[in-house]
Amino acid sequence: MSISQPINITVDAVIFSKENQELNLLLIKRKNEPFKNHWALPGGFVNADELVVKACQRELKEETHLDLNSDQMKFLGYYDKQDRDPRSRTITFAFLAVIDYKIKVEADDDAGEARWFNFQDLPELAFDHYEIIEDALKFK
Repeated sequence: MSISQPINITVDAVIFSKENQELNLLLIKRKNEPFKNHWALPGGFVNADELVVKACQRELKEETHLDLNSDQMKFLGYYDKQDRDPRSRTITFAFLAVIDYKIKVEADDDAGEARWFNFQDLPELAFDHYEIIEDALKFK
């Protein structure tokens, strides 16, 4: 019996910096649909030959030039609501890292911008990224 499931697997990186008692969050502005020009967590699709944590590291580096090792990335959880991505059924694995200062970031790949936001002043976010961030706050 063969099973065919049109399900995509993605990763999302929740990167906080704690600097001078301020909590900051790294976001990217999406270049592509869906949610073109909306802010989102860095992330993307997992390649068939990758572990999810390695995919998260790769996507983070591709989109922001931030290079974190797998010891810094803690598994936060998975998000699998059927309608979380308008393109297709997508399950994302989220990872969390907390760093001591805002490392310089630079947008690349499918990110139009990459920047740190003060946690008290977040823009409107794409997908279900508010939910992921709320879970990260409980976890950290």
